[in-house]
Amino acid sequence: MTGFEFIFSLFGLLLGLALAEGLGGLSKAIKASNKVRIGWSTALLGVFVSCDVVTYWMYGWAFRDRLDLSWAVMFGGFVVTAVYYVSVSLIFPNDPEEWRDLDAHFVQHRRKVLSGILFANAALYAATYALDLLPEFNLRNAILSWSFFPVTALAIAANSRKIIVACLTWLIALYPLSAAWS
Repeated sequence: MTGFEFIFSLFGLLLGLALAEGLGGLSKAIKASNKVRIGWSTALLGVFVSCDVVTYWMYGWAFRDRLDLSWAVMFGGFVVTAVYYVSVSLIFPNDPEEWRDLDAHFVQHRRKVLSGILFANAALYAATYALDLLPEFNLRNAILSWSFFPVTALAIAANSRKIIVACLTWLIALYPLSAAWS
């Protein structure tokens, strides 16, 4: 087993659990949809965070030859993936039937969720910089990579649901746009 395989066994497990937590919350909400209104805000947040979790596997692959097995790498990776897991777990309530409208739950937790995702991505970019893997700065990368930070910060700070939904829509659109614009 290589150092990367050992490191990523922990990170991959936590990221997989985060993805399962989000999908599990969504499936509980869908099952309770005859009693609970899911709402666009909650659905968009769930889709955005799910897409973002998947990108961590892509970055993990890009880091595979650069990560050395060390306490700092293991602990730093644990902190980031733990923040990610907790953030994802806050998207949907444990018991959706306790909420008549999941958008009310969204209002209560969105700042915590988005702040955790912003922190995790800032840490990811710091690692990308430290490992000298930042892509060149050009129009494509400015739009696809760097717009993430101000748009996420705006979604955290905004009080208008229209602005928040627009930010989440933009953040989701970055993933297929990134695949199409190569």
